Amino acid sequence: MIEQRFFQNAPGSPRYLTIAEHGLIGDLRTVALVGSDGTIDWYCCPAFDAPSVFAAVLDAERGGHFALAPAVPARTKQFYFPDTNVLITRFFTDEGVGEVQDFMPVAGDSGDCERHRLIRRVICVRGTVPFRVRVAPRFNYGADPHTLRLLDGTALFESETLSLALTATVAMESDGADAHADFKLGEGESAVFALDQAGEHIAPRGCAHIEAERQFEATVRYWRRWLSRSRYRGRWREMVHRSALTLKLLTYAPTGAIVAAPTTSLPEQFGGERNWDYRYVWVRDAAFAVYALLRLGFTGEAEAFMKFLTTCITPGDGAASGPLQIMYGIDGRTDLPERELPHLEGHCGSAPVRVGNAAADQLQLDIYGALIDSIYLYDKWAQPISSGQWDDVTRLVAWVCDHWDQPDEGVWETRGGRKNFLYSRLMCWVAIERAIRLANRRGLPADLAHWQGARDAIYRRIMERGWSERRHAFVQYEGGDVLDASLLMMPLAKFIAPTDPKWLSTLDALGEDLVSDSLVYRYDPQASPDGLRGDEGTFSICSFWYVEALVRAGRVDEARLAFEKMLTYANHLGLYAEEIGRTGEQQGNFPQAFTHLSLISAAFNLDRALG
Repeated sequence: MIEQRFFQNAPGSPRYLTIAEHGLIGDLRTVALVGSDGTIDWYCCPAFDAPSVFAAVLDAERGGHFALAPAVPARTKQFYFPDTNVLITRFFTDEGVGEVQDFMPVAGDSGDCERHRLIRRVICVRGTVPFRVRVAPRFNYGADPHTLRLLDGTALFESETLSLALTATVAMESDGADAHADFKLGEGESAVFALDQAGEHIAPRGCAHIEAERQFEATVRYWRRWLSRSRYRGRWREMVHRSALTLKLLTYAPTGAIVAAPTTSLPEQFGGERNWDYRYVWVRDAAFAVYALLRLGFTGEAEAFMKFLTTCITPGDGAASGPLQIMYGIDGRTDLPERELPHLEGHCGSAPVRVGNAAADQLQLDIYGALIDSIYLYDKWAQPISSGQWDDVTRLVAWVCDHWDQPDEGVWETRGGRKNFLYSRLMCWVAIERAIRLANRRGLPADLAHWQGARDAIYRRIMERGWSERRHAFVQYEGGDVLDASLLMMPLAKFIAPTDPKWLSTLDALGEDLVSDSLVYRYDPQASPDGLRGDEGTFSICSFWYVEALVRAGRVDEARLAFEKMLTYANHLGLYAEEIGRTGEQQGNFPQAFTHLSLISAAFNLDRALG
């Protein structure tokens, strides 16, 4: 039975749904999280990184919500309309069956890109169902007050910085600054609620039944047309395509940016401080996403991201983070100051809630390998890069050749001081090696002698200083004995043969130290302090890397079992957060691009190995 969290006659109901009890809808500019009880718990307008309007997932009392559910006890199920990002929440009551269709129309190239519409269509499919709706926005992360005006069929919510108009086919009433209604639907009847931006130059627009049906059909057509370009025909088609649809939802159409996740501050450990804002473009994450989408045949997204790199990012030098920052705003901005929002309690009391991300100023050398590898694959699988793009690549490679041996914060963005991380060295090797391949294949001008010298020096450094005789394994950083799951990328990046004795010994050591029933921890924070208190769950991208490493080592049966186990940890819609807790719960920002792109890669390579 669902619990009506936000209605007054539901005393004692739980204040929070779990992270996993949500689905995602979006319009390639922003998204909304819809709970399995029919409540929108997260929505930022007009873009991914704009302040939230609904944030009940971070504070049940002050965050804001859009609740829509039967007014009587009901069982609920959620699913996606096949091959789309249209979310259906079904309610089963003693008197009938109803459903809510949630979607956000996607503006075309000539569409009205300044409008952001969230449509909720309620239908009674059997019997009779009484419904209840409550719309309680809380602007600017719940910090800004607003007023409510009820006009002809429209509820207008106005704050100092943003106004939203709710049009409904049922009569809404005011409750202070919130709007609510009770209504009953018989079999075949429906009601429509549409939330739009409003303002001085944006007049509210209605959304009657016919308009809602037209928008529904157009949205379904858009997603099915997009997914039809996939070339994947393997064993796990449904999960791979859901991951592809999720990655597409994390793209920002105006610039081609790809965000790491659409949420902020969902905890990596409940009650802990590992709560971060992921609504930005991590160079690493976006580059890996491009690789996964290219694998499936989605060259348009890769082309858009290459355009983002060209038009929104200007490589510089002299900064502490090198010529590139590790992350950017969705519009390419570099200033992402981190601050805490003390008025929000955090998901299930997991404070602090943070917006912005101070890791933007870190030095993470691995990003150059991830980026140049994605450019290499784009040139190979999509279309040749331009002369200007090659000039940028050569400048980045020249910098990597001169700076690869610096200590840095590493791939996991530790806040415990810089170290000589092996993964950073590995990806510097990848950056130079892929650039050499590209230059040779295309006959492009390059200082190949210098590049090859630096590449070979990195190789020798890793083999000599990254290997621990005591552990019989490659280790997290030079001079240490700590293992790290990022080492799983060594054979995946083609640095070492997947059957090399040193690698097989490392794979066994990782299995003993960091693997728990196919789930993989990044590292042990007790053995390798990262500057933060507490522990975390297993890291899902590492679990899928483990599957790939097993495949390449010839342990295909083990890989398949590990992969099938990982699929059982997805939520009811096939979505994953960043991490998985000890009892199987989703932890961290949700859904996570890292997890879904690695699922695609693991499925692709495992399927190929199985034949």
